[in-house]
Amino acid sequence: MSDPVPPELSPLGKALRFGAIAVVVLAAGGAFAYVKGVFTPERLTPKLLVNTLEQNGGVHPGYRRNHAKGVCIVGHFESSQQAQDLSVASVFGPGQTPVVGRLALPSVNPYAPDSSVPIRSMALRFTLANGQQWRTGMNSMPLFPIGTVEAFYQQQQASAPDPATGKPNPDKMKAFFGAHPEAAPFLAWVKTAKPSASFATESYNSINAFYLVNAQGERQAVRWAMVPMAADSTPAPPDAGGDFLQQDLQKRLDAGPLRWQLRLTLANADDPTNDASKGWPADRRTVTAGTLVIDKLEAQNDGECRDINYDPTVLPNGIEASSDPLLAARSAAYASSYLRRTGEVDQLKEAHQ
Repeated sequence: MSDPVPPELSPLGKALRFGAIAVVVLAAGGAFAYVKGVFTPERLTPKLLVNTLEQNGGVHPGYRRNHAKGVCIVGHFESSQQAQDLSVASVFGPGQTPVVGRLALPSVNPYAPDSSVPIRSMALRFTLANGQQWRTGMNSMPLFPIGTVEAFYQQQQASAPDPATGKPNPDKMKAFFGAHPEAAPFLAWVKTAKPSASFATESYNSINAFYLVNAQGERQAVRWAMVPMAADSTPAPPDAGGDFLQQDLQKRLDAGPLRWQLRLTLANADDPTNDASKGWPADRRTVTAGTLVIDKLEAQNDGECRDINYDPTVLPNGIEASSDPLLAARSAAYASSYLRRTGEVDQLKEAHQ
């Protein structure tokens, strides 16, 4: 998680502070770098950008470089078969598909209080019967503030802690957003965003676009969301405590499985598919592809999700990545982060032997 939210400065300052939180979310969504590793005027690589994450937020050995505080979830996906005409992926066919996932906070600090950020995340790995996998990382925000690698890197620089205060300089954040009007929809959303009291009542959005491919080779651009079937969504109370999300999740699971519907939003031909800062009109057709059922909770340090890299470009036949540059960048940065944290786990084990 990021450092605790600084005191109120102004209405604009509030938006900018949450904008700084979004930097962490984006990093979790990927410390962006081109697959080629270069953009002018300087060389930008996954290693450099993960280094920037560590410099901005600190290093916690053995933990993910973002979304560090989380919990493993285990269950399955029940297909509705309503998406079979859109994709040959077997996950949309009859039957159930095993799922191992992770619910987390977009933060680098695994010990931060759950109320420190208003955004939650869900990552899932579907293991299909034919041995293929579908991995996806989703966030409760509806879109990214920016849509290019260059803008993300500039945002990282603007959000670097000021040595005098240990917090981002609000003037730099204001200047960044002033130079990037495309962030206005995100800032409008974040002004109303409040930390929810439960993982179970959040919707989680892919934000990036993908393509479904059917048996005729036809491609349909989509974004997807996991929409909760639990309806009792309320903001977290001020006295909820630092770890209320996991406690709430376990209490709910003790009463029975938790469910989300997988809702596919189908793009029209002129909807943007390569810019995660641009939403699609609300009247786009949707398809409910099935239901995610979660019935087990595990600690992240020794649960099934611990060693999974939730790279969103790991896709089965019938689902393809779009040309959104942030997707390729996420994949590259996830790999760099994964190698670091797993290496640290091995070193910690050796040190205690």
